[in-house]
Amino acid sequence: MGSLRHTTNELLVGLFNYILYIEERNLKKRGIKLSMNDVHILESIQKASDNSMSHIAARIMVTQGTLTTNVNKLIAKGYVERYQDEKDKRIKRLRITEKALPILAIHEQFHEEMIDKAIGKLGLEENELLNETLENVLAYFREEYREQAGI
Repeated sequence: MGSLRHTTNELLVGLFNYILYIEERNLKKRGIKLSMNDVHILESIQKASDNSMSHIAARIMVTQGTLTTNVNKLIAKGYVERYQDEKDKRIKRLRITEKALPILAIHEQFHEEMIDKAIGKLGLEENELLNETLENVLAYFREEYREQAGI
């Protein structure tokens, strides 16, 4: 069992590191001068069901202060706009600008190609088993995060 646990650990750490490295290199090759963190913030703003600063910060697991620092840089570069909620002026909301759309399209294309290559040769049953396994791993990390963050 020790060997299996070691292999699982190596696989998870390796996957995480390789994905980040390859993803960042892909963006740089395409002329994107933003960090992976910046691109993931843009993606979170675009996909969020609630675009308030507090919700986005929770979604990407950072403090509101950290998000504010990063968003200020993205605003200065023209990728994000901040505005007040019309009903509650205390709530600050975020939206991406047109300038962010090509970057997000490149990012999305990378993810589509990555998944196609990673699971393209798997059969339906293997894909379903992989998804079920990854859902279980994600559930563990989500619960661990909630406990540590006090959520």
